[in-house]
Amino acid sequence: MLFFFQHPELPISTPLQVTVSSTQNFSLLAVPLFIVAGNLMNRSGITEGLLTLASVLTGRLRGGLAQVSIALSALMGGVSGSAIADAAMQSRILGDQMIKRGMTKGFAAAVLSFSSLLTPIIPPGIGLILFGTISSVSIGRLFAAGIVPAVILGLAMSVAVWITATRRGYPPERTTAPTISETVKAFRGGIWALLFPVILLLGLRMGVFTPSEIGAFAVVYALFIGYLVYRQLTTKSFLEALETSLGDVGAVMFLISLSAIFGYGIVFDRLPELMASGLSSVTDNVQIVTVLIVLLVIFFGFFIDATVLIIMMTPIVLPVITKLGGDPVHFGVVFIIAATLGNFTPPVGAAMYTVCSILKVSVKNYVREGWPLLLAIVLVTLLLIFVPQVVLFVPNLIFG
Repeated sequence: MLFFFQHPELPISTPLQVTVSSTQNFSLLAVPLFIVAGNLMNRSGITEGLLTLASVLTGRLRGGLAQVSIALSALMGGVSGSAIADAAMQSRILGDQMIKRGMTKGFAAAVLSFSSLLTPIIPPGIGLILFGTISSVSIGRLFAAGIVPAVILGLAMSVAVWITATRRGYPPERTTAPTISETVKAFRGGIWALLFPVILLLGLRMGVFTPSEIGAFAVVYALFIGYLVYRQLTTKSFLEALETSLGDVGAVMFLISLSAIFGYGIVFDRLPELMASGLSSVTDNVQIVTVLIVLLVIFFGFFIDATVLIIMMTPIVLPVITKLGGDPVHFGVVFIIAATLGNFTPPVGAAMYTVCSILKVSVKNYVREGWPLLLAIVLVTLLLIFVPQVVLFVPNLIFG
């Protein structure tokens, strides 16, 4: 409002008009629909099947349930789409069991928190939808671009956990290899969740759905597996899912609508052009500029929620990258990873506080135990920045 008072040439009704018009974007329908679908899936019985599958895949690795947590985050990416929701869910399921198996509270909290970074970059991550909507970048390509980085991030965190577990003597969760029948049964139990991202990408690639329509399909899909496949979705849990979704959707849409005023001011004052010229005076190397932007985003993430960061920073930084010849899909995935990191770092990390409160662990212990995982994430992010083809291989393969 102060900004508009400083510009008398702008009608004072502009903030209200911008706020309302920002909610009329048809492609934003994907956000509430995927939120509803995720909450329905979490209550459909799919989580138990994925937990069994994660245990079969990683149970023999050093670190036991810590490795299972990382695998479960990767598998849950196609279900919840939210890092905070995934961290909270896993903390309640695995947290106490990890501690009972001899792991320190700080280590358990750090693994459960940082591993949920995988969730927002696996289809249908809400961060990717927001970035694509704000920047008019193909959401289908963004979905496809998140797959390989998520796999590499998962492997890097698994190695970090393995090193720590080996030094401390944390045992594997399983002492024997799973039998063929056990493996087949585990995959069968998680197959509906594994198929979901595949169906999303195929639907977008073949033109069967738009991003908004595929959100509606996700809700129908969640109802189908909840009522007819796993048969664990009841009228009570259905209403609970809707109630939770109302709060989630209200919070996200409130942020989007009011941040539109901020975006209007950014464009009016030509801030992207000024920032581009400022960074160009330092270097015209798009990769170095991306590193500088990532450092800036991580710094802001110490104080600002990831969703707000994505909404506020996308119209500022993306024009800088495209002006230097960078690929918006490649930058989008790197940007989402950097913005989401704020959920796991003090002083305002939402996922960090969620996990620490559930496990009753101090932030100090969490930070002390979490630096190997943070280092692994930083190294992978640098790889993604300087080797763009790692991000772009799958979307180019699927969409051309």
